[in-house]
Amino acid sequence: MKTLHRILLIGMVGIVAAGTVSTLVQADEIRGLRSVQVDRGITLHYVEQGAGTALILVHGSLSDLSYWRGQIEPMARHYRVIAYSRRYNWPNDNPARPNYSAQTDAEDLAGLIAALHLGKVYVIGHSYGALAALFLLTQHPDLLKAAVLAEPPLIPLLRHLSEPESARGRALYADIQAHMVTPMRLEFQQRHTEAGTAAFIDYMFHDPRAWQKLGAGSRDILKDAHEWDVMMNGGTLFPEIPIASLEATRVPVLLMSGGKSQLFLDLIAAELARLLPDSQSVVFQDSGHQMWMQHPLEAREDAEAFFAKHR
Repeated sequence: MKTLHRILLIGMVGIVAAGTVSTLVQADEIRGLRSVQVDRGITLHYVEQGAGTALILVHGSLSDLSYWRGQIEPMARHYRVIAYSRRYNWPNDNPARPNYSAQTDAEDLAGLIAALHLGKVYVIGHSYGALAALFLLTQHPDLLKAAVLAEPPLIPLLRHLSEPESARGRALYADIQAHMVTPMRLEFQQRHTEAGTAAFIDYMFHDPRAWQKLGAGSRDILKDAHEWDVMMNGGTLFPEIPIASLEATRVPVLLMSGGKSQLFLDLIAAELARLLPDSQSVVFQDSGHQMWMQHPLEAREDAEAFFAKHR
């Protein structure tokens, strides 16, 4: 059973090594690690490779810049690739500040683009990183040439789905709040990082013992749970983007989805495809949430083909 759940975790978190959940890479394995200050007292670590138009890679939750380690070198053949860790993810060590959310991450990303003098960039975001990128393209569209968004968890959108999915969307929103967000908040407010992370994993697997079944090796991912420590104590896990802002953006967007992802992610992706004026969609039918790990070559080829149309 532990082996089964470790395989399943590829589809949720994507932090897997040699068949077991583990840290992606250790600090001494990160070559060329750099840092840049994007706000007073806020420093982001990143790696960079290649030349030309900048392509920024934004990781999701329970992850960090090393999530992209298999993509940096091949993408660097065509772009100046920058993979960075979001504000409270390893190896960053930034002070906790109130009101942290994906919107904060978007402002950090805008700060990174400005600090490195990148001009207009391409962005690929996965999961919570895709949500940060979605905020960026609605609030700072002038910074982007195009974006690839892999299942951004814009959870508040579930309350505003068009028919015939309206009732189901509201029910899913209420369930997520009651059975994932509230238990996570209660644990993280008591500084129970592991228990809060377990609440998330258990909900996503529909199994109250999912975290327990993962085993001791899974605890390595807790180094990237600090963002939830900050977020659940004065921040917002799933901030809202106004429908009008989504409808107004003119940034070209490729929406990536997994055919075996959670239903709420499918519904959000479908609604974003309807709302965003210049969007395309691709579905990896036999993939879960982690299409970038389950189909790395195909995902990269689709992203690069999309960017080539928006040079």
